[in-house]
Amino acid sequence: MELYGYFRSSASFRVRIALALKGLPYDHRPVHLARDEHLNAPYKAMAPAALVPLLKDGDATLSQSIAIIEYLNETHPEPPLLPADPVGRARVRALSLDVACEIHPLNNLRVLRYLTREMGVSEDHKNRWYRHWVERGLEAVERQLAQHPATGRFCHGDEPTMADVLLVPQIFNAQRMECQLDHVPTVMRVFEACMQRGAFQASQPSACPDAE
Repeated sequence: MELYGYFRSSASFRVRIALALKGLPYDHRPVHLARDEHLNAPYKAMAPAALVPLLKDGDATLSQSIAIIEYLNETHPEPPLLPADPVGRARVRALSLDVACEIHPLNNLRVLRYLTREMGVSEDHKNRWYRHWVERGLEAVERQLAQHPATGRFCHGDEPTMADVLLVPQIFNAQRMECQLDHVPTVMRVFEACMQRGAFQASQPSACPDAE
């Protein structure tokens, strides 16, 4: 397998975690987003949306982190990243989408660049935008984790699921951008539990070959 990604991309981080949890080896192919390498013609020929991550597995070329994670879960079922029961699967998917759809799109690199380069937003106001949506989004995740009996050591039960795979990279970004996190104690408890696992430690941005 080949994984095209950027060390600081939270979406790429998600797939690295999933691969590590399943013990799957892969070749890392760096695509430097800050240098616009994702816009180069050769990469766009493979990834028409010009996004990372991109996973090549044999003849298959897959995009979008959640689709990739579900593919890995279906092709390599152990350990499972989704619960066995339909209600549990729906909950894990919902928590994952709370990060992937409600938080991440508002603070990814291309949105932040548009705010500063096209809208003339100052660096300070851009960072305020970032922190506002991350803090509010994580507060929603906190309520769901704190109020639900299925929350265990991790987001759902006592083993990591796709929800944890999505949550951890978002917390890394939140910490890097100095977001307030003391209002989400359950989220942070789950994050700390994840970071005690080798798969999460080995997948973090600083461990990537292209880390700066």
